[in-house]
Amino acid sequence: MLIYGSSFSPYVRKTLAYIGEKGLTTEVKPTNPFAPDPEFLTVSPFSKIPAFRDGDFTICDSTAIITYLEAKHPEPPLLPAAPESRARTVWFEEFADTIVIPAMAKLFFNRFVAPRFLGRPGDEAIAQEGEIKDLPPILDYLERTIPDGGFLVDGRLTLADLAVASPFVNLDHVNVRPDPAKHPRVAAFVGRILARPSYAPWVAQEKAFANA
Repeated sequence: MLIYGSSFSPYVRKTLAYIGEKGLTTEVKPTNPFAPDPEFLTVSPFSKIPAFRDGDFTICDSTAIITYLEAKHPEPPLLPAAPESRARTVWFEEFADTIVIPAMAKLFFNRFVAPRFLGRPGDEAIAQEGEIKDLPPILDYLERTIPDGGFLVDGRLTLADLAVASPFVNLDHVNVRPDPAKHPRVAAFVGRILARPSYAPWVAQEKAFANA
């Protein structure tokens, strides 16, 4: 298996963690979607990461990749079979992909990507909008939603946990973290999921690069 992308993308990072939780291994080919190479474009014609190759099969988009892998490698199940549980898991992944990540991206792009990778200053007004306006209701929602058991669905690890935790790595890269005094459940949840062996090596690798 081959993943095209970088773990600095929360979508790529989520997919890599999912692969790790399945006990699978994959090669990662670093790919810059801002300057795509021809091989990458044959797999992802719209420069969407992650892109994926498994033998002759190729697909892009994290949800599509995970759907394929869940069908091919059903154990351990990370997408529950029960209708209510599956629906809630899909909701949390959608929440992460379409609500949390866009809010996070306002900070990460303008405070990290633009100055580090594009060689230009970011728009701090947009970053502050993400931090002050967009993130608080997200954190408030998670604080009242995360169960006592610490997992989002069925009291065990599912794709929901992997998806929701992923963008918090990007926030950490710009020194924005859940306040344990105000959002203790969120802070504990994020710390617990990102400490798992499926996530920890990628997070450490990113931090080493970011701090170099």
